[in-house]
Amino acid sequence: MKFMKENGPGLLICLVIAVPAWLLGQTFPIIGGPVFGILFGMIIALFKRPEILTGGIKFTSKKILQWSIILLGFEMNLFNVIKVGGQSLLVMIFTLTASFLTAYFIGKAMKIEAKTTTLIGVGTSICGGSAIAATAPVIQADDEEVAQAISTIFLFNIIAVFIFPPLGHLLGLTDTGFGMWAGTAINDTSSVVAAGASWSAASGNNTALAFATIVKLTRTLMIVPITLVLAVYTTKKMVKTQALEGNADRNYSISKIFPWFVLGFVLTAVINTFLPLPEGLPELLVTIGKFMIVMAMTAIGLNTDLKKLLTNGLKPISLGLCCWFVVAVVSLMVQRFIGML
Repeated sequence: MKFMKENGPGLLICLVIAVPAWLLGQTFPIIGGPVFGILFGMIIALFKRPEILTGGIKFTSKKILQWSIILLGFEMNLFNVIKVGGQSLLVMIFTLTASFLTAYFIGKAMKIEAKTTTLIGVGTSICGGSAIAATAPVIQADDEEVAQAISTIFLFNIIAVFIFPPLGHLLGLTDTGFGMWAGTAINDTSSVVAAGASWSAASGNNTALAFATIVKLTRTLMIVPITLVLAVYTTKKMVKTQALEGNADRNYSISKIFPWFVLGFVLTAVINTFLPLPEGLPELLVTIGKFMIVMAMTAIGLNTDLKKLLTNGLKPISLGLCCWFVVAVVSLMVQRFIGML
């Protein structure tokens, strides 16, 4: 009863706003429900809200977000990951490395806040909004930093859907080559599917669409090692900072920010792969997880200053463009080198 009294009203407002955002996301999948959720939240945040909503909004942006990542594991089939992983692993390693190095150096040069830089680098190299959602609590990013990263990734998702298929034809890519390119260089799953579907419609078969989707889902698993590495790095950085400030906490350890929800993601992937679940149950659980992400993004929007976001938005967009361009080029170069194109 105490939990509902403190968090119920905020949870309810996030749920109410998330429903139309979800429905619009289904109607316009290229944009997606999370983007609509953030947008609606930021618009409503322009108006003063009752203090009673604060607890539930905070709970939704933190805990509901983590639970949603766990449910997304039911989308993974590890046998498919192993099968495609052998073909795509080298491409993924190079694109991830290129994206993070670009984010680090360009972010430093442009003097962009480190957490925003990390979120944009992770979102570009792994899987867009889901990767940002998984990484944000690990590096303790605030809601405005998450909103900036999501907005940046969204912009290049839209652009990719329209320019990747004609560029692929111009470059003379095969169906498999385009599928690998789209799966490794387009940020969000919905945009990968849209680009793959566009290519497949032109080619008359679904090879590119199917391959791009599987590569993209395989790429999603990189959430696990990346968040674990970031957890270790963040812990060491905080301990060092506290020591320099003279108030070191001897009890501070990685367990305080360890991404336990990522282990839940791995567990649900294992369950989905090896246990005979009722038909349709994994799809239902993944859908619930995706709706929870819309709720969490709505809460993040409600905690975001739209005016400040617009004022500071140019640098993150420039960083996102650099990362996205490098990943797209490196993906093609590695494929050419290993003879996939």
